[in-house]
Amino acid sequence: MDPSGDTAPPRRTARTALAQVAEEFREFEPYGGTDAESYGGTDAESYGGTDAESYGGTDAEPYRGTDAEVCGGAEEPSSDGDGPLGWPGYGAARQRAAARTGERESVVCGTGRVAGVEAVLLSFEFGYLGGSLGERTGARIEAAHRTARARRLPVVSIVATGGSRMQEGMRALVQLQRVARQTSLTRRAGLAQLAVVRDPTTGGGWATLAAAADVVLALPGAQAAFAGSRVRPAGADPAAYTAEAQHAAGHLDQLVPEAALGRAVGRWLALLTGGGPAPEPAPVPYALPATDGPGAAAAGALPRTGGEAVARARAAGRPRAEAYLDAYFDDREEISGDRCSGTDPGMRCGFGRHAGRTVAFAAQCGTPTRPAGYRTAVRLLRTADRLGIPVLTLIDTPGAANGPEDERAGTGGAVAETFAAVAETGVPVTSLLIGEGGSGGALALAAPERLWTTPDSYFSVIAPESAAAVLKRGPDQVAETAESLRLRPQDAVTLGVARGVAPPAP
Repeated sequence: MDPSGDTAPPRRTARTALAQVAEEFREFEPYGGTDAESYGGTDAESYGGTDAESYGGTDAEPYRGTDAEVCGGAEEPSSDGDGPLGWPGYGAARQRAAARTGERESVVCGTGRVAGVEAVLLSFEFGYLGGSLGERTGARIEAAHRTARARRLPVVSIVATGGSRMQEGMRALVQLQRVARQTSLTRRAGLAQLAVVRDPTTGGGWATLAAAADVVLALPGAQAAFAGSRVRPAGADPAAYTAEAQHAAGHLDQLVPEAALGRAVGRWLALLTGGGPAPEPAPVPYALPATDGPGAAAAGALPRTGGEAVARARAAGRPRAEAYLDAYFDDREEISGDRCSGTDPGMRCGFGRHAGRTVAFAAQCGTPTRPAGYRTAVRLLRTADRLGIPVLTLIDTPGAANGPEDERAGTGGAVAETFAAVAETGVPVTSLLIGEGGSGGALALAAPERLWTTPDSYFSVIAPESAAAVLKRGPDQVAETAESLRLRPQDAVTLGVARGVAPPAP
């Protein structure tokens, strides 16, 4: 936790950071009118209910004062206003911070346009007491989220903070609860939240605004951790507290060079706000009859035997997830990690543009899917569901990873979560089996009654080699076992598991 911010190293200011991502910005004004005047609507308009329903209390309880008090007010910090603890010199420190930065608090809030998308923008001023969170910081963030919900706007948080403001003690720390409630209400309202991690982002700012966002971007080399630099264990490796380490551990989505930040934020906002009511997305323009014939031959002849189906699905030269994603999407961005300290390169998840609208995707890449891969897919499904974005899943795995480390990481629980997420998702989910469909590890991503297969695929309750071993059959009987399992793509249609056979990707 930064004690004063007086010795903070030079960094980009809050407004410079805003200018990097937004083509226009309008700071919230006035700080001194009614809620409706300042924030865009009444509580009923923002929440669809009364204050008691939204907060469990009256305006006075969540706000603790007038608009002027909550939002920073029109008055300058007073030299003798040493805060709720009477911390000697706190008022003077705020005055110096205001004179140095031109800001009246550690966060600047307003609305603006990013790549043509209207959004609520929050940007932290590290030069103001280390970007620390105090009561007035929490009030501004609360007001920003209320505006977002009232106007149905996404929220972009550009974070650079050393943590909670110790000169205000517990009155500062409880702002984390206040901020967490606001981000949760905005999430429940189905509005996208995007965070940009600048240097440093530590303490409660990391744990609430940054790590809780739908998508987290970070500047390379930024400190990103719960522990600030002055409170880490002695001898701790500083590399463990960087954005790079958080990215490798699955806690943030992309590392974005500063020069590319505006474009990246614009692309993500366009994708995250590009959902809405629409017909279910078809992964292919049409489905083929599951029989050998002219139509099937045009897209690739169907396998004649179960053994041939397995061989084709395992062939090195067949189209993989990358080919299908390239063919389907005009452009796309990927999320990374399960937010539980894991990543799986064999599961690619993200959002892309198809036929002018956003479609989310979760794509297996032909490897055994690890628990982190399933949890990343669950994260994708639940985010898409909240934002009203339809989902495409590409299925291609010999099965769930089942090594000792995978079992310790919770393979069974991760697969169960995936089944539940697909079942509970309210937006259309369409699935395409593009290769191996190995047992429950593949079925977990398949949408019931919305599954297509390709000629290079098979679906099976168990791999034919494993089935032969269970039945105590020799290697020479694997092909016969594959035939008995009826695992050709056209068999999946006949058995009612798939709706049809679709042409493969180029």
